[in-house]
Amino acid sequence: MRAARALLAAGLIGLALPALAAPFSFEPPPGATVSAERGAPASSYEIRIGPWKNGAAPSQHLEGNRSDTAWRLRANQDTSLQIFAALRAQIEEAGFAVVFECETDACGGFDFRYALDLLPEPEMHVDLGDFRYLTARRGDIWLALTVSRSSESGFVHLTRVAVQQVTPPPAEPGLAAPQPAPAPGATGIGARLEASGAVALDDLVFESGASALGEGSYASLAGLADYLATHPEAQVALVGHTDNDGALAANIALSKARAAAVRERLISRHGVAPAQISAEGAGWMAPRASNLTPEGREKNRRVEAVLLAPTPR
Repeated sequence: MRAARALLAAGLIGLALPALAAPFSFEPPPGATVSAERGAPASSYEIRIGPWKNGAAPSQHLEGNRSDTAWRLRANQDTSLQIFAALRAQIEEAGFAVVFECETDACGGFDFRYALDLLPEPEMHVDLGDFRYLTARRGDIWLALTVSRSSESGFVHLTRVAVQQVTPPPAEPGLAAPQPAPAPGATGIGARLEASGAVALDDLVFESGASALGEGSYASLAGLADYLATHPEAQVALVGHTDNDGALAANIALSKARAAAVRERLISRHGVAPAQISAEGAGWMAPRASNLTPEGREKNRRVEAVLLAPTPR
């Protein structure tokens, strides 16, 4: 979008977007107050689109009008996930595709947090043991959302860039080239698959120790089915994972059975072509959190969709 068509206000609420995009007014959580703001017209920005790994976090190089706002939620007792989930839903309802999303250790912990260009403490506080991040895109508008909390307050940071030009930066020696932005038209789970290669279907419900998928509608399955229907060349492996309670062989069998149950649901209720999806099990060999806590074990019990065949551009 040409610079003359991009309008950037000082704040985020009521921002006028390019003419080809519907307006988007970010609504912070109830009771939030602005703690800091800044604007940077015609600037460059590295927006993170992958976790910190092997000394770097993949990024997309953006050039355009940028604004940052931080909010503080004093005396708010919601967890970082509760705050984050409501804001993520708002962003998705406004038509943005989530390109990348992570939480604390899965992001890369300390290294990832300090790769983020945030407003400074104390206006924007980030607890290194409890933060969440996402990158989202709608047309020429990119968002980077960071949520964390202290013992008594929640903190929200939103960076918005109205892009005039998107160019990948040159790869540094020894580092992988930045990942490309998702293809036009890819939204939700599809965009995340194309950007990161894998997406955890975190809304699925299984009984403890059982492989049967609970009844009810799951947004993740509907989104994955829509993506596969519109990308018939794509192939996805559903990979089950468990915590480390029990023998490896038994957990691999259980995790594969859960993945198979998800595959069957996608075929029978969402009309996905059987040739597009397979089911595998990894047991407890690929944790995304520590198995030393109940919370970590719960995060490790999951089914992930892994993109096997890239969608032709």
